[in-house]
Amino acid sequence: MRGSDERSRSLFSYVDLEARVRVDHPLRVIRDLANAAMGDLSGEFGKLYTDFGRPSMEET
Repeated sequence: MRGSDERSRSLFSYVDLEARVRVDHPLRVIRDLANAAMGDLSGEFGKLYTDFGRPSMEET
């Protein structure tokens, strides 16, 4: 799914999700790297979609 990595922090949990993962945990670095890579590829992903959406499988 493309879009923001922002989440509703209280949708499924009463504990702040950021508080569950310590600040120096490697997953935070991995998330930042993955978000940067996906951001760099966003233009390429954008080329795969038309202005009105993708055609159905029957139309291809």
